[in-house]
Amino acid sequence: MSKLSGLIDKKLAKFLVVGVINTLVGTAIMFGLYNLAHCSYWVSSAANYILTSILSFFLNKYFTFESKEKSAAEVLRFAVNIAVCYLLAYGIAKPLCLSALSGASAAVRDNVSMFVGMCLFTGFNYLGQRFFAFKQK
Repeated sequence: MSKLSGLIDKKLAKFLVVGVINTLVGTAIMFGLYNLAHCSYWVSSAANYILTSILSFFLNKYFTFESKEKSAAEVLRFAVNIAVCYLLAYGIAKPLCLSALSGASAAVRDNVSMFVGMCLFTGFNYLGQRFFAFKQK
């Protein structure tokens, strides 16, 4: 239980505030591209994460994790974390929702899958940013 309580702290609260901002912006981008611009699942979800990751880097670096490091390595760790979290979250969500919602239309399956991917991404991303991208030395 003590390891879990170490994860639930001020950093998590700040991460969630940043997450709300990113989620509002990203949701508009992703669902707008998919439903209004008729872009594919992968283009819509990738555009969301590419654009909001830039915002997330600065907000989480300076506000959430208060990182003082100024290096290309930190930027690279952040980018690797985002890529791994994205591929894991959406790679899990897509087949899971295709299977669970096999009787639904492609649009319903893709929209639900994008939502599930967002949820998975949030959890993976918090852990990756806290313990890898902005890990305190």
